[in-house]
Amino acid sequence: MKNKYFLIIAILITSFVYNYANSPQKIDNFTLKNYDGKEYSLKDFTDSKAIVVMFVSTQCPVSNDYNERMAKIYNNYKEKGIAFVGINSNKQENVEEISKHSAENKFGFPVLKDHKNIIADKFKASVTPEIFVLNNKYEILYHGRIDDNRKADKVEVKDLETALNEIIDGKSVASTKTKAFGCTIKRVD
Repeated sequence: MKNKYFLIIAILITSFVYNYANSPQKIDNFTLKNYDGKEYSLKDFTDSKAIVVMFVSTQCPVSNDYNERMAKIYNNYKEKGIAFVGINSNKQENVEEISKHSAENKFGFPVLKDHKNIIADKFKASVTPEIFVLNNKYEILYHGRIDDNRKADKVEVKDLETALNEIIDGKSVASTKTKAFGCTIKRVD
């Protein structure tokens, strides 16, 4: 029995180290089309204090529980020099669905379609919602969840907002990585 627990702990530690070690530290510039056909690149936002890249979904119930919070965070931080970009990499969600979903949820930020999940692969994003905060050199300052609870009334830790406040205050991000949770990104085979 003791060996079984030791093996489980060793597997968990190995998994954490593997995932952490394999997370990208920096992303190359990329260009994708918004649902309205306009192209956006990371280089369009290099004047910002930070770029928040949010992998989102139209069909994932967890991602949809965050729609109101994503719109609110965008509205609270857009005037503070923070840029926001949503990316939809799910193969079964088309541009028309993304356009309708963005309008219904009052997303003021672009939601780019990653048709072949190339950008999700570069980020090694695996779920929606999953957040990456970049500086103007595309270095990843924060990776993980928006906050600690799917239900807005049960949130105790606002990880993304804490990271953004630290960046705005000119500080280093204290907690650079949290575990994102949500629905698996449905990739092209």
